Amino acid sequence: MIATPPAAHLWNGGSSPYGVGHKKLGMWLFLVSDSITFGALLISCMYARVSSPNWPTPFPAWPSIAFASLMTLCLLTSSLTMVFAVDASKRGDRRAAVRNILWTVLGGAAFMVLHANEWLRLIAEGVRPWSNPWGAPLFSAAFFTLTGLHMVHVFTGLIYLLIVATGTRSGKRTHEDVEICGLYWHFVDLVWMFIFPLIYLMSVSQ
Repeated sequence: MIATPPAAHLWNGGSSPYGVGHKKLGMWLFLVSDSITFGALLISCMYARVSSPNWPTPFPAWPSIAFASLMTLCLLTSSLTMVFAVDASKRGDRRAAVRNILWTVLGGAAFMVLHANEWLRLIAEGVRPWSNPWGAPLFSAAFFTLTGLHMVHVFTGLIYLLIVATGTRSGKRTHEDVEICGLYWHFVDLVWMFIFPLIYLMSVSQ
């Protein structure tokens, strides 16, 4: 009877090319499920827009589109600094990793401040989740639902980033923790790249 070779010899190196840590796998599963949630909301928003004859276009180039573009720049810059953080962590440079994570936090915080200011401006104009002064009330529901859920993710991400930064500085967090945190943050940025054109750019006032 021919003996079956051990698994290590099958891979010619002893490790599976599909191996992934349980924490990273958990994050990927969460992101996939969250993608389905945001995808359903985005599709619902597009359907409501197409089916509503009086869908409003309330955002002027100034200040709404200008501030929304600035918010986008803040998120994209924070995504870049997160890439630098992951790279520094991979090289074992904990100080640089922490520094870049904190820059990422700053970019995310700036996004939240700008977005909160936009919310306050719209609320002052009479916009509510169930009504608005321009037309179809579904516009307000879509706006507050999509941007509100995204802001919850940004806020959660900021807390997550600070926890990872603190752990990385003390040596309690590994490179995998930084990498997983980066996955979450890039996802948050990617979602905004769908919300920004759908909510803002397609609703520029004429």
